[in-house]
Amino acid sequence: MSDSLVIIPTYNEKENIERMLNTVFALTHPFHVLIVDDGSPDGTAQLVKNLQEIYSDRLHLLERAGKLGLGTAYIAGFKWGLEHGYPYIFEMDADFSHNPQDLPRLYESCAIAGADLSVGSRYTRGGKVSNWSWDRIVLSYGASLYVRLMTFMPVKDPTAGFICYRRKVLESIDLDKIRFVGYAFQIEMKYASHLLGFKIAEVPITFVDRVAGVSKMSANIIQEAIVGVFQMRWRSFFNNYRRGNPM
Repeated sequence: MSDSLVIIPTYNEKENIERMLNTVFALTHPFHVLIVDDGSPDGTAQLVKNLQEIYSDRLHLLERAGKLGLGTAYIAGFKWGLEHGYPYIFEMDADFSHNPQDLPRLYESCAIAGADLSVGSRYTRGGKVSNWSWDRIVLSYGASLYVRLMTFMPVKDPTAGFICYRRKVLESIDLDKIRFVGYAFQIEMKYASHLLGFKIAEVPITFVDRVAGVSKMSANIIQEAIVGVFQMRWRSFFNNYRRGNPM
């Protein structure tokens, strides 16, 4: 039994998933992986099933019917990980924009340095992005600044999706209160953790734009992030995210 579960949501990731899994399982730390696949028509789930014959005790698959959104995929994965007793639960993309070699650094930030959640950060000292156009960099950094100003979170990369959580964080948050399903989900999870007083650490990473597959970014996701942060902030004046506190 490993103490670490890496959750990777997938939708049409056949170009990346086998290499990603082989890379994670080659790491010195014995990470387990849960793939949450939203009915990928390209056969991503079948590739995972094929690899389960090799990594039978380390690779798990949760199949869902249809594309239900990034946030709901992670929440389903969080609940699965909590039910199966993992002390540390990770979020990571399948497309190598997050370098799996950084997983041990996120783990050490929590398991050794004492953070409650550690964030792979592009905008902390030492972090950077690669293969991005200047306008995308401006948009991303501007969004991060907007979130920080609206929420007062001490996190320089609040939209990041490469994260390690201690299980006590996910146990404390009422996951059914998380409203957002797109990229604003990442903001809301950090905001909920911050409001509940958990220690957030940022680990510098290099974020690399995907090489294979198709980006999942859309205008609706951007709109959700912009409008959603204001709504999230407003709701926080009346309710919190602690489990057991009615919304």
